[in-house]
Amino acid sequence: MRHEPKRPRGRRIDWAGYAMLLPSYTIYFVFTLLPLCCTIVYSLTDFDGFSAMNFVGGANFSRLLRDGIFLRAAQNTLVYALFTILPPIAIGLLLAVTVNGRLLFNRFCRAAFYLPYVVSMVAAATVWYWMYDPSSGLFNMILSALGLEPRNWLFEPGTALACVIVMSIWKIVGYNMIIYLAGLQSIPGELYEAAKIDGAGGVQRFLKITVPLLRSTTFFLFVMACISSLNVFEQVSVMTGGGPANATTTIVHQIYQAAFQQYEMGYASAMAVLLVAVTMLITLLNFRYGNAADAADM
Repeated sequence: MRHEPKRPRGRRIDWAGYAMLLPSYTIYFVFTLLPLCCTIVYSLTDFDGFSAMNFVGGANFSRLLRDGIFLRAAQNTLVYALFTILPPIAIGLLLAVTVNGRLLFNRFCRAAFYLPYVVSMVAAATVWYWMYDPSSGLFNMILSALGLEPRNWLFEPGTALACVIVMSIWKIVGYNMIIYLAGLQSIPGELYEAAKIDGAGGVQRFLKITVPLLRSTTFFLFVMACISSLNVFEQVSVMTGGGPANATTTIVHQIYQAAFQQYEMGYASAMAVLLVAVTMLITLLNFRYGNAADAADM
């Protein structure tokens, strides 16, 4: 007698799992997706935050290309990103290699270098604002002790952005060091011992073993640094307010100015949409070529 095969039973839906995920997805929808969609809508209008909004199409985006202050902000953001992405990563790697050990002095150095990252950005920027003070700041006190003329660090267009960059590097380098330390401790010590037996020096071991095996860690730090550098705001707002003469203004600072001081919500939304698009493009390119490089090494 021929038996017909049993039909596969439908998969059982795990409603308990979906219920556990619901709060996270709800928060993500309410505080991320919904505001993003509203921002895209506002960018196509002349909304000022109070009156009814009128559809203007791409007028806000075309205005961006003619806005000299926004173009200056984009330039400053690019310069800031160039100096706060690769240098902190390189310094963090060198610090991690230096303090990688179980000695008490190394543990103290780890805590000392990581402490600035724990401090809030506003508090750190306030301290550095005092250090750059023209009359009683630490740096001018050092210059005076050396017999040199004091500088108006944050009030000169030639030095203001550099001062903000130095402060940001000091703030983030400890985080990079800790992430690299985690990566270093996952590298087998036998590799270094074998390379040392083969006659490889310290620099060769660093370049041939440490750097290649930390590729994924470097890629992670690079992506995170790209995103954070494009969204710089707190230190600019506290230390310089975008001045002098827009020498330190950034895209996010201009978004704040347009939205909450000039009440041009539609124009500010256009800046935000452009910034999100650039950030997503850079992130996707990093993931594509970073994953391709990792696959090529395997």
